[in-house]
Amino acid sequence: MAQNPDLNDLVTAIGDAIMVCDASGAVILWNPACERMFGFTEAEALGQSMDMIIPERLRKRHWDGYHHTMATGITKYGTDLLRVPAVDKAGRAMSIAFTVAMLHDADGKVIAIASVIRDETARFGEERALKKQVTELQAELAQHKGAA
Repeated sequence: MAQNPDLNDLVTAIGDAIMVCDASGAVILWNPACERMFGFTEAEALGQSMDMIIPERLRKRHWDGYHHTMATGITKYGTDLLRVPAVDKAGRAMSIAFTVAMLHDADGKVIAIASVIRDETARFGEERALKKQVTELQAELAQHKGAA
């Protein structure tokens, strides 16, 4: 008979960052991929606010949404990918993409939110460069059409 894998081993081994935060927004799980991505060790992250990875200008918007989600138990980001700016320990700007899962207690009350996160900084930069090239080519094409 096949053995069930240990979920702690999965969380540790997986390449995507997995972060779990309690109802107040404090980090209660921080896997090694989070450490690689954001630069904070597990010891530095546990018990801390998610503010450590949220750009200051976006914190109010984030917390408004977070508290609403905790109060209602509803999020559209369980299946829809959310792309947002983030910062790492050194203050470097990043682009991340993630989905979330609501975690409930025995009574059905939301007690935490788990996030599976990927660093999309390089992909975002490539997309931005391609969009800029397309815009420049369209402008050049329009100029040539107007001259003809």
